[in-house]
Amino acid sequence: MAITQSDVVYTATATAENGRDGRVSTSDGKLDLVVNPPKEQGGSGEGTNPEQLFAAGYSACFQGALAVVARQEGVDVSGSTVTANVGIGKNDDGFGIIVEISAAIPNVDAAAAKSLIEKAHQVCPYSKATRGNITVTLSV
Repeated sequence: MAITQSDVVYTATATAENGRDGRVSTSDGKLDLVVNPPKEQGGSGEGTNPEQLFAAGYSACFQGALAVVARQEGVDVSGSTVTANVGIGKNDDGFGIIVEISAAIPNVDAAAAKSLIEKAHQVCPYSKATRGNITVTLSV
């Protein structure tokens, strides 16, 4: 279900200069980074890139969703980690991305961990935003 503007409790604002080979910064000054294409795309690879930033945001958001689901089910996921691998490549429309989410959840058996990440995938805002648009695979 979509939210309306009146439902918004926080808005992040970032500005890019010179696209994938320039700089990105947030309006509050907490993020100010040089961005460059990776060497694999013919760039210098000296700065970060949009895929790294997306991977960082998605993994953090998914970790939060995992914690919410685990709390609801009374499961301790302390010490867990979530890694997002974001790939970019050519597709029929030009370029597209693909995401692999993997979670390491200590002290939780594999079946329970798989169930938790599948449930987290249903509530994570990044997962909701990408659902039906890109391939996202999950693993523990």
